[in-house]
Amino acid sequence: MKLLNKYFKFNQSSAPTKSQKSSIQVGQLLIDRYKLMELVGSGAMGSVYRAQDQLLGDVTVAVKFLTHTLNNDAIASRFAREARIGALLGHQSLNIVRVLDYGLHEEHIPFYVMEFMQGQTLDDLIEAGRLPLNRFIHIMTQVCAGMKCAHQGINIEGELHQVIHRDIKPSNIFLIKDASLGELTKLLDFGIADFLSSQSEDLRSHAFVGTVAYGSPEQFSGAVVDARSDIYSLGITMFETLTGYFPIMATANTIESWAQAHQQFPPQRLRDVAPTLKIPGALEDLVMSCLAKSPTQRPQSVTDIIKTLKGISHPGPGVAPSLINNSSIDLASIPPNSRLSVPT
Repeated sequence: MKLLNKYFKFNQSSAPTKSQKSSIQVGQLLIDRYKLMELVGSGAMGSVYRAQDQLLGDVTVAVKFLTHTLNNDAIASRFAREARIGALLGHQSLNIVRVLDYGLHEEHIPFYVMEFMQGQTLDDLIEAGRLPLNRFIHIMTQVCAGMKCAHQGINIEGELHQVIHRDIKPSNIFLIKDASLGELTKLLDFGIADFLSSQSEDLRSHAFVGTVAYGSPEQFSGAVVDARSDIYSLGITMFETLTGYFPIMATANTIESWAQAHQQFPPQRLRDVAPTLKIPGALEDLVMSCLAKSPTQRPQSVTDIIKTLKGISHPGPGVAPSLINNSSIDLASIPPNSRLSVPT
């Protein structure tokens, strides 16, 4: 998102309305349990508050209010179902944020309660401008582990529910320190984008659900998406993390322009954008394969991506170990004239 804002003034049409903002205030007590303490973040999908769980002795939690209001019982039921799926996913994978509770504020504004995490997003890390290659592989392997758990699906009352994220991007990847793993990577908002994507037209107002710079070609065409759509978004995320740039740029910040870019413009290769970047050829091939226009030409599962990443992190005779262990992705060293050109 921070990179996107460098190119375009982001459309704020999806931001909470004034009436919704005024109904959410610091100090409020939600469902007689969660006291809102401070606003800690906001984005296109909603706003996040630090809160205290008074039932558990003021344990700190995070409460996320979704931008959209729920205007009928069927939609509220769907939200509850997706929140439950998100909660189960968080309990099955360390790499997905844990959803602890959910509810409706003033009967129509949906929120869910998450574990409170201290750290930074991958978006913040990219902006800092330097990332060791072995850290990149460690982060992306964990991202894929979370995606794999969701894509495999969870069993609820005998029915398997596969979850497609639909909004994989650096700001939805959170990094925290962990005593055993060193650094733990968690995916945010699993199930929520999928929930919003399937709502009635009066709720969606024909809005693109997700983030246009990371959307797959099939998301724009209205086709049914599967796990390979998330893999495309992961490819853009990996490209941005490695280079500090997007592989594909639209000519304007509109859904139509981004649809054209993702569906028709060929992605630039990493070396075209960052000629000083030194990475194994297998990693560049992996990133570019994720960016294929056709889902059939991408890796068919994140399991395939994990295998490739692990092969790179434990290089055979064809890759010098120093290229992995000692290399840094230094975004500041990329020449200014290598900035993405906008296709015409």
